[in-house]
Amino acid sequence: MTPTPVEYVSTRGGAPRLAFADVVLAGLASDGGLYVPAAWPRLSATEWQALSRLSYAELMARVLAAFAAPDVGEAELAALAADAYRDFDHPEVAPLAALGDDHFLLELFHGPTLAFKDYALQVLGRLFDRVLARRGERVTIVGATSGDTGSAAIAACRDREAVEIFILHPRGRVSEVQRRQMTTVDAGNVHNIAVEGTFDDCQDLIKAMFNDPPFRQRWRLSAVNSINWARIAAQVAYYISAALRLGSAGDPVAFAVPTGNFGNVLAGWVAKRMGAPVGRLIIGSNRNDILTRFFATGRMEIEGVVPTLSPSMDIQISSNFERYLFELLGRDGGMVKATMQRFRDAGQFSLPQPLWRQALADFTAYRCDDEQTQATIRDVFTRTGRLVDPHTAVGIAAARSARPDVGGPLVTVATADAAKFPDAVAAATGVRPPLPPRLADLFDRPEHLVALPADLATIQSHISQVLSQKGITG
Repeated sequence: MTPTPVEYVSTRGGAPRLAFADVVLAGLASDGGLYVPAAWPRLSATEWQALSRLSYAELMARVLAAFAAPDVGEAELAALAADAYRDFDHPEVAPLAALGDDHFLLELFHGPTLAFKDYALQVLGRLFDRVLARRGERVTIVGATSGDTGSAAIAACRDREAVEIFILHPRGRVSEVQRRQMTTVDAGNVHNIAVEGTFDDCQDLIKAMFNDPPFRQRWRLSAVNSINWARIAAQVAYYISAALRLGSAGDPVAFAVPTGNFGNVLAGWVAKRMGAPVGRLIIGSNRNDILTRFFATGRMEIEGVVPTLSPSMDIQISSNFERYLFELLGRDGGMVKATMQRFRDAGQFSLPQPLWRQALADFTAYRCDDEQTQATIRDVFTRTGRLVDPHTAVGIAAARSARPDVGGPLVTVATADAAKFPDAVAAATGVRPPLPPRLADLFDRPEHLVALPADLATIQSHISQVLSQKGITG
């Protein structure tokens, strides 16, 4: 494949076009929008056939090259990916496991922090290194996490000379394993902030920092959340890998994805847009079911965040939905900006019926509460002896609900190892999943964090003080 040079545009239409390397460093667009390719790459039948013969790292490099040209070439990406996935715990990196009749689990928990975020962030951390070294620059990464992004980002960026990383997590609203995977990392460039609030508060604070031009420019802010397009682009590979392995003769493969922020399932939609044999995309929501309600009614409406057994999905503002909205609205940045402003002001917006029905052609969504989550964990264990985490259980429940309308292979995306949520798994099955040996002493390691209110000025002051004390000048 010879990738065509790619430019990126903002979903809100007011930011300059950028090349891939600039998008990696920018994260959020200067107009508050999210970057997407100016045109979606598509692969030929010959190219799809060639992809099916590659290892996972080789496939990821070739797919990402379609989004990174000409800034980062396929050969460089192949070396980067081989390094990124070298220490994953499974030789296939993203293996498929049979769960039932033509129902499979895509295991995305074999990376260093036991969650799907590793598959993109181990690549993104190395991309930061390459781009910054070439330019002789440094960045301050700021990110919000509902549990898994933070530890994966820290694992990818720790000890990198040109990067300082600040991760905001909602205090008391992530599992203890998730928290400790972030806060026990002893690296001078890693800074954890426990925010008194929800993940949506953390996400709002990150966006507010990016929308403060003096602060953003002074500290050269960059992002690792899925607002950074490179995160989405790197996740596309595992959908393509699974679809090519299961989609005989090009038959479409359906995917059930537990998601709150819409980024993971959006990567599946991108794979389909590229021409991969991806069929129905099934969203699994917990009680924080803003996405399920949208696909049921065409109305996106914020409700209060409810703590659940699947805390990484305890979200009411699905930031990546803006990228899909941009497509639904005919790539009209002005209309997207007005819609998102209405959403911010009124807490809701509705789509005209034709656009809502267009969305239903791509996605189906189901809600799974904590009782159903526990029942699914218990049932999977009883039937197969397999322990699944609460988020994966939400995806399995959604897949089972959708099965009558889905023929052919059906894949549930397993987003985390059960060991990240031992209390919930043990309560459902009576079996406490053990951490792998490399994390066996996790609960004995000292933690490093500060607790701060969900106040922009306080958070910014803390970041500025830490950077200044390290001798970093803006």
